[in-house]
Amino acid sequence: MRKSLLPIIFLLLFTIEVSFGRNEPLANDGKSGLYARSIEQVLRLREEDVDLATAALIVSEHWSDVVSGRRHLSTLDDMALEIRERLRRKRLDANFRAIPLINAYLFNELGFTSISEASDPNDLFLHTVLDKKRGYCLSLSILYLSLGERLGLPLYGVVVPGHFFIRYDDNRVRFNIETTSKGGNASDEHYINKFKVPPGNDKSIYMKNLNKIQTLGCFFNNLGNCYSDIDETESALQALQRAVQINPTLSESRANLGNVYLKKGRVREAIYEYQAALDINPNDAKTHNNLGNAYIQKDWLTYAVLEYSESIELDPNFIDARKNLAIAYCKQKRFGQAISQLKQAIILEPKNAGCYSQLGEVYYEMSRYEEATLQYKKALKIDRNLVDANYGLALCYNKLGLVNEEIRAYQKVLAVKPDMLSALVNLGNAYFEQHKYEAAIEQYKTATLVNPDEGMIHYNLGAAYSNLADYKPAVAAYLKAVEINPKIGDAHYGLAFGFFQLKKFDLAWKHINIAKKLGVKVSKKQLDAIKNRL
Repeated sequence: MRKSLLPIIFLLLFTIEVSFGRNEPLANDGKSGLYARSIEQVLRLREEDVDLATAALIVSEHWSDVVSGRRHLSTLDDMALEIRERLRRKRLDANFRAIPLINAYLFNELGFTSISEASDPNDLFLHTVLDKKRGYCLSLSILYLSLGERLGLPLYGVVVPGHFFIRYDDNRVRFNIETTSKGGNASDEHYINKFKVPPGNDKSIYMKNLNKIQTLGCFFNNLGNCYSDIDETESALQALQRAVQINPTLSESRANLGNVYLKKGRVREAIYEYQAALDINPNDAKTHNNLGNAYIQKDWLTYAVLEYSESIELDPNFIDARKNLAIAYCKQKRFGQAISQLKQAIILEPKNAGCYSQLGEVYYEMSRYEEATLQYKKALKIDRNLVDANYGLALCYNKLGLVNEEIRAYQKVLAVKPDMLSALVNLGNAYFEQHKYEAAIEQYKTATLVNPDEGMIHYNLGAAYSNLADYKPAVAAYLKAVEINPKIGDAHYGLAFGFFQLKKFDLAWKHINIAKKLGVKVSKKQLDAIKNRL
């Protein structure tokens, strides 16, 4: 009896079907964006031709030398094929019903997880998310969107202040996907309330479905911050300018570009970007604070006070805004209000050494040196190496005539910050006051290495040598002082005295007359003494 061929035929057909399913092209197959080699090429593409993963990996290659773009794209393709195959087995279409399966595969089976803080810039990039299976809101979302792109799913990035998530939207079914909660769902109202989305959708791109280029714009914003954090300011500037060009109504990009401009000293451009950011999102306390910082640099104190006050109104616990407002009040000689802000900051953060130190500065400005000393000591109980507190303490000791204590305070400053110019000079001055001229010379010499172009340091050095009756190096130091600044009358006077001691009476006569013209009090007896030698 002949065996039935049906099981064999069925098995063969099943094998062909499975094989055909694995070999069937993914939804992004043939896109010109897959063959892009630079971001410039990507940005010239039509939006529908962009491959988000390829673009993200191109940026990764600029950040890191260990990116293997093609390998990571192959990994994404394999993951998409596996998801598609599982959908086939469950007889599910590539639509909203695919989302629970994707979530289970990514977060439960493969173990992709979110991190609480984006403290490591490497967690921004797609290649590290694939390698380490961890990321934060934007980087996990780019992974998810890249898979959706390969499966043909209508997924979109959505941005809100300080956060990024995904939305499924096929014009019939619409829901949000939170990659930091294993793909869980949350309503639009949840994001609007939690992240304080400003009203007026026409002014921003918040809560809107983003296309792939706009998603890349959000990526460039975060990339710019990464570069800024490691002080690669030019790279940060380029990334953030691109972010603003792509998404001009994303408040964070504007504010972050303003931060870079401010760091580079381009204050007017910083102010423009901060104002543009606040026009989009007027409830951003940090941007109000940063705009205040820009106004401080322009010495526009009234405007600075308004911005800091607005920042505190929006976030009463914002310590930096209170400290900055205190600085502005001090510049306006409104010391009582400065003290009030700092005391409020101390209530909020009683272990903040910087607040006590700054309060000491206010009392110092008011010439209340004992009270200033008390605040500096409180700061140093919290952080004994706080440079500002030790330096302020030294200044107070100087005013109180406590030279030994002043010297010890400056020594503590220089133990932490050995190239602090003002501490070096002031320590030299303290030694000078005690007639310890060799010790003073040591500090002045170090100061001239830190800043060789400050004439008064060379003058001090000359004065110390002169008090040791070591006139050759004294004259050399005075000459350097007047070379840098010919109007230092006391340096010319010192030269006259030094040259007189070295019996170079013509040069002594020259500099004593220059000193006199510059307003230094010169007696007739001194003039006659040099003239007689001539």
